[in-house]
Amino acid sequence: MEKRNNLTQGPIFSSLVKMALPIMGTSFMQMAYNLTDMIWIGFLGSKAVAAVGIAGFYAWMSFAFILIAKTGTEIKVSQATGAENETLAETYARSGFHIIIAIGLVYTLGLIIFKDALISFFNTNDLEVEALSKIYLVIIATGMTFSFANQVFTGIFNGRGDSRSPFAINAVGLVINIVLDPLLIMGIGPFPVMGVLGAAVATVLAQVVVFFIFVYSIRFKHSLFSHFSFFKSPDWSSIVTISKMGLPPAIQSGLFTFISMIIARLIAEFGPTPIAVQKVGSQIEALSWMTAGGFSVALGAFVGQNYGAKQYHRVLEGYKKAIQVALILGLANTALLFFGAKWLFAIFLREPLAISQGIDYLRILALSQLFMCIEITASGAFNGIGRTKPAAITSIIFNVLRIPLAYYLSEYTTLGLNGIWWAITISSVFKGVVIYLWFKVIVKTSPEFSVNS
Repeated sequence: MEKRNNLTQGPIFSSLVKMALPIMGTSFMQMAYNLTDMIWIGFLGSKAVAAVGIAGFYAWMSFAFILIAKTGTEIKVSQATGAENETLAETYARSGFHIIIAIGLVYTLGLIIFKDALISFFNTNDLEVEALSKIYLVIIATGMTFSFANQVFTGIFNGRGDSRSPFAINAVGLVINIVLDPLLIMGIGPFPVMGVLGAAVATVLAQVVVFFIFVYSIRFKHSLFSHFSFFKSPDWSSIVTISKMGLPPAIQSGLFTFISMIIARLIAEFGPTPIAVQKVGSQIEALSWMTAGGFSVALGAFVGQNYGAKQYHRVLEGYKKAIQVALILGLANTALLFFGAKWLFAIFLREPLAISQGIDYLRILALSQLFMCIEITASGAFNGIGRTKPAAITSIIFNVLRIPLAYYLSEYTTLGLNGIWWAITISSVFKGVVIYLWFKVIVKTSPEFSVNS
């Protein structure tokens, strides 16, 4: 039976790395789901890629609703674990599951019922793209509750200091998706050619399998859940606590997605190719925020356990080391995206215009990678101490400013489409600077940190 990983003792840097590597691996596997789809769908042409990209915004938006349950559950499980209160940790874990199942079912129904209006929002003026988008959206919606629950399960394990189990479980799903994608999309062997529909079916089937492996592991393998029941009466106090913690980052994530959809409408004015460019480019750029995100989640679990155990000096030392790693990752990703733009983009799209626009996208976005890594890492520290509002406020303000800036730079300067990419980069720089300085203020003004700094 698995034991929790005690992050309140031992070397700090190695503890962070051991936690972060499987988390990054899990994140990359999630990205690999999308990249695998993109690679095979890319053979179907830019319209198919654009269709998946449009529907994908609603899969992306779903993460905002996931955060309502995941963030608070991960924080409270880690803090209860650090305080060695196993009963409380189990209560928060179960409450997180109750919340996410309810949210997942409601979100699924919403996507299916309002699919026409949701896809029409982008105003592509291309009936083929819109038809493909609706097909993809309906299919992935049927698997939303499973993928929602898988995210919360991952958060529960991370809060316990066990990031290896989610990595291993999600790896099974990735293998299933990799195998099914070419079979269903291209119609290899006895399978019919399903195109975009096949990509959606492969993803859903993989998530369903992952869900049941998580349930088995939670019920029979993990120490926290030796007597765990999914169906006890809801604990409303812990549900409220989790929801309050999760709401700020959920609002942040939801607004970020909505703002990105507004930006996508600006992009659509330049034709369907830029939509595909943005979809593929954002997947490539995910190399940065998923590596930083791994250390952010690891830092959140580390800070949460040590904050719960009142080991405030370890909280500060862990934060300093994580920021140093963020600096290295940011610079490395800047170099990769800037100098490797052409060959990275050519993996996914073949049209010369798409590759040319993709190179511009990656090189402009490359300049913001250092600041984005700092922002993401510092947000993990805020989450660990249970203060989820500062990162959310910072992100919301500067993400909202992207809309007028993108409109102005693309419409009233000679930058054109590239003005939209510059708006994203400029706002990312400001977010990184502000969130870093804000945490420094928290450290200087909080009594527990001033005594132990």
